[in-house]
Amino acid sequence: MDTSGRRIDNSAASKDKPVGQVEFETMLLGRHSHLFNPRTRASGGRLDRSAYILLSRIQMDGPMSIGQLTDAFGLDASTLNRQTAAMMRTGLVERIPDPDGGMARKFRISAEGAHQLDADRAEYRQGLEKVLDTWSPQDVATFAEFLQRFNGDIERLEGHPWPRP
Repeated sequence: MDTSGRRIDNSAASKDKPVGQVEFETMLLGRHSHLFNPRTRASGGRLDRSAYILLSRIQMDGPMSIGQLTDAFGLDASTLNRQTAAMMRTGLVERIPDPDGGMARKFRISAEGAHQLDADRAEYRQGLEKVLDTWSPQDVATFAEFLQRFNGDIERLEGHPWPRP
């Protein structure tokens, strides 16, 4: 605001710069994510964001301990303990002995967790297909390449790379 209480519009200046446009568009993407996120299903709802992400990682890497999840996500153990406890209460994960014989117990995705993850992922992809319906296959492929590069650079800077299928 200026001294008279009027808002100063800095958006025009930032929109002229590509980084400003990326910031603005990623803000809108967060706002619009409800358009292509899974909706509540009659058969028990949908996964919350943290469960969707944790289950996706466990599905890709196999059983993981709290320590491994801490390293993978850069989150503190207490946060992951709360999240995994909630997932255990709802039957999404099981706690098992380390298959490699280690001391730490690990979390494995349950059949119910895999089912819910697959169902949410299918709904999520259907929503994305609706959004991208008018795009050419080449535009979708190019967007996917840039998005993977963008995410990869974030992961590199944070030091927490995400495995790719």
